[in-house]
Amino acid sequence: MPRAAKRLPNGGRPTSAEELSALQRHVAGGAAARPGVYRMLSEEGGVIYVGKSKRVRERLLSYFRCRRRDKGTRILRETRAIEWTYTPSEFAALHEELRLIKRFRPRFNIAGKRDAEHYAFLRVTEGSAPRLTVARGGAPDSGVHYGPFIGPGLVAEAARELSDALGLRDCSDQVALHFCNSPSPVPLGLRAPDCIRHDVGKCLGPCVAACSAADYAERVSLAQAFLEGKSDGPIEHLRREMERSKRTLAYERAALFRDRLHRLERLRDQFVKIRFALESLSLAYPVPGFEGDDRVYLIRRGTVRAEAAAPRSTADRLQLQSLIDKVFKPGEPPTGAVRTHEMEEILLLTAWFRRHPAELARTWAPAVS
Repeated sequence: MPRAAKRLPNGGRPTSAEELSALQRHVAGGAAARPGVYRMLSEEGGVIYVGKSKRVRERLLSYFRCRRRDKGTRILRETRAIEWTYTPSEFAALHEELRLIKRFRPRFNIAGKRDAEHYAFLRVTEGSAPRLTVARGGAPDSGVHYGPFIGPGLVAEAARELSDALGLRDCSDQVALHFCNSPSPVPLGLRAPDCIRHDVGKCLGPCVAACSAADYAERVSLAQAFLEGKSDGPIEHLRREMERSKRTLAYERAALFRDRLHRLERLRDQFVKIRFALESLSLAYPVPGFEGDDRVYLIRRGTVRAEAAAPRSTADRLQLQSLIDKVFKPGEPPTGAVRTHEMEEILLLTAWFRRHPAELARTWAPAVS
């Protein structure tokens, strides 16, 4: 009896040698060496992978030269058809690739498919003794929010490190607060019991009258200054503690402070990228295109809001100015938390201009008429 065909994890069958040969001939005979995006399709017609390249033909042909264990080989094993679309430039291809990944959510693509669950906001709650908490899946309405950040676990650890370094509470909102300068002192028997964090110096103790409201508010301001990139106070505090532990030969304690320091530095690095996008990436970006297909991209707060053909006449320039007025009209704050679904594009554009600083130098700040 003939041997049954090996099945793939998703229930399909591997692409045969004849099918691979036909795909290769299709690419070699039809694809051009110009910027574009391509899509790998499964037997059922679903998109299993999206990619981009400055030269689509060369990139697609490279898949047929992959080694056995390469990702490209795994993709081809499930590919029955290949489609491609040309774009004016590499930048256009990069942006279109992200759009297609978000639309089709291909199984072999990892970047560009993060949902709200992959992001987290660091939230400063309201009230007389605010706490640092983690908000998932978008920013709630109450309190002040910073982010979004990639990696909820990192944000939770950073919230704990900041709270410990600055003495902010992490107890429930149901715990009664009693500041030392309260006009109506509460008898000791009615106060909340001392907590371990206060006993070991990690909380100012606003529930046991161990600090004033002003003292606590000052620590909250320090946390917000760090989160807004205005101060490295918490990092400097941990670095001093690490060095002090080293001098006293308390190496295990020094290692603990080192790990805490690294977590806060990672959080700060993400803030730097987000702040760069929100504060710097509001601009008009002219991009030369293939065979003269030049474009102007209007970018606001790190996301492409519109694009137009590069103006070649007075009428074109007036039309572009009208589009600029629409995109950059007042009403959107220059800073603050970004919408979760915009996060991938913000990181994409930030990385693009960091890799190509000469491109950023060609942009200009659009003036609203």
